Amino acid sequence: MRILFCCEFYFPSVGGVQEVMRQLAERLVQRGHQVTVATTRLAERNFTSHNGVEIVEFGVTGNAVRGMHGELDRYRDYVKAFDGDAIMIKAAQQWTFDALWPVLDQVRARKVFIPCGFSGLYEPTYASYFESLPDVLRKFDHLIFYAERYRDIDFAREHRLEHRSILPNGACEVEFSAKRDPEFRRRHNIPEDSFVFLTVGSMTGVKGHKEIAEAFARLRNGRRHVTLILNGNPPPAPAVVIASPADGAPGAPVPGPVAKAFRFLGGRVRRVAGLGWRSFGVIRREGLAGVKSRVYALAAAQLAAGGYMRWLPHEMRKAADPIRYWVERASRQPNKQVLKVNLGRQELVQAYMNADLFVFASNIEYSPLVLFETAAAGTPFLSVPVGNADEIARWTGGGVICPAPKDDRGYTRANAAQFGTQMKRLMDAPADIEALGRTARERWEQDFTWSRIADRYEAILRGAMPEPVGETHAESTGSR
Repeated sequence: MRILFCCEFYFPSVGGVQEVMRQLAERLVQRGHQVTVATTRLAERNFTSHNGVEIVEFGVTGNAVRGMHGELDRYRDYVKAFDGDAIMIKAAQQWTFDALWPVLDQVRARKVFIPCGFSGLYEPTYASYFESLPDVLRKFDHLIFYAERYRDIDFAREHRLEHRSILPNGACEVEFSAKRDPEFRRRHNIPEDSFVFLTVGSMTGVKGHKEIAEAFARLRNGRRHVTLILNGNPPPAPAVVIASPADGAPGAPVPGPVAKAFRFLGGRVRRVAGLGWRSFGVIRREGLAGVKSRVYALAAAQLAAGGYMRWLPHEMRKAADPIRYWVERASRQPNKQVLKVNLGRQELVQAYMNADLFVFASNIEYSPLVLFETAAAGTPFLSVPVGNADEIARWTGGGVICPAPKDDRGYTRANAAQFGTQMKRLMDAPADIEALGRTARERWEQDFTWSRIADRYEAILRGAMPEPVGETHAESTGSR
């Protein structure tokens, strides 16, 4: 088959969408298919193919709500002219999907779409977007969801979009076929008898690092030595290149002095309006205490930047840098250590394998890859019910869910004290830990390797129905 993947970012950019599309594209190439990826032009990408996958770049940014800029016509013409068997687009609310709405009827190839969670479904600014979306989705031949129950698939059921399947994510069988390195702990100065907790995620502020650090600080470990590995990479900030007339491609005209003035003033008006709206949102969700905390954080950040952090009152230090505050508090306690790291990929795989328990308290997710990766390592996980973590726990048999409420925008809010109690309970139950890890590894090998998952994507791209996955509910409801 000749297949076109469309996604906002792709290798070498790092992220969940990028990793899923890369794993699938490369495996399909290995099976003899020709795969091309249409994606954003990046300054750091100086190649047009990677591991057999062709990459076509477009200087475009934005989405239908924020506005799209750049080579939109060139992208639309490219997709309309694609003379292949199938096109698969991943994620709503980004330009490679939104830009095609006006021309979907002109696309000849089989069209497959992965909604990827609908993160903006509850946001007022996206109301009209989601009102229009059902008619757009009916133009696709098949829809792929990662969860049995989540806002995107519930949306599809509500609007009677029956041409769908549930296909979970997975973890790489090549990476996780590595042997556990017994020297990992020595390299990182972790005692052999220490109970090791691990969490992994970008340092965006919503991946649960603060909640995990606080839970660890509150953990009552007694005389037991415990280690927390907080692994976090800086938030991805790809250098996007927008087309300009100098590139030989359509670009935005250079504005005159009047247009520049209006743009200058308009930008400030939008920022003030945005600040007012966000402030109202904070009051509505968190009350005056939330506003007070934000003010403390802003003031403390300014003082901390000037080197006056140690002079700040307790509450301001906590607001300025909550992760640092809880890490320092935990590190002062007997028999506790915290490692804040950003490990390379091979060493991170070893961290998964050498940890005793993976802990996850993210505020917002769809189907977190890290839970499949810890299952692949044979390490059980404790997670809040974020995204479809509860389903992953059931599918893999390797997870425990700590209850946590969601706010009115769908963000999960972990209770650190309650989470710390669950951490201790599992730490004190070695037989349960061992059984969970063993089951997770076995089920991953059977159903959740990227090789097995690629089989199911290949079937859908051909127009066939995939076999159900493990313990998931088979909900393949037809294809056009």
